[in-house]
Amino acid sequence: MTQSVTRTEFRNAMARVCAPVNVVTSNGQAGRGGFTATAMCAVTDEPPTLLVCMNSRSSQTEMFLANKRFCVNVLTQEHKELAATFAGGLSDMDARYAAAAWTSLPSGNQALADAIVSFDCRLADVRPVGTHNIFIGEVIDVRSRKDGHALLYFDRNYVHVPGQAGSFGG
Repeated sequence: MTQSVTRTEFRNAMARVCAPVNVVTSNGQAGRGGFTATAMCAVTDEPPTLLVCMNSRSSQTEMFLANKRFCVNVLTQEHKELAATFAGGLSDMDARYAAAAWTSLPSGNQALADAIVSFDCRLADVRPVGTHNIFIGEVIDVRSRKDGHALLYFDRNYVHVPGQAGSFGG
């Protein structure tokens, strides 16, 4: 099978896919880190599991692997600057964390205090694929709020979608 889609064509096409904006954090013996990710989705609900992708050349890869845990924080429209900060706007990790309020979770991870939802995860597996690693996390805790408008990434811009207050639940 020959590859007929170029990297640029693929990247341009993926820019047309609307995705939630998340800040993924990790805290443990290997240190504290975090990055902005749009490649996150559920894998299965039994056990509750999600995945997030990180460029394998990231300076944080080894720290996330050593800590064996991470927290996915789903951002609101008020978090545009925070998304840019964790996307590399500041290289100093303490300065990144100083840009928002955080709560400590029993796992040791830090959750964004006003995230729409935070998924605290135990690292269950890592799968390298091309330029990225797929971090698969078993969700061990969920923190959520019932209001807020989701921050999305579409066409290389941050946009938001109004939510319906109180619509969360099953």
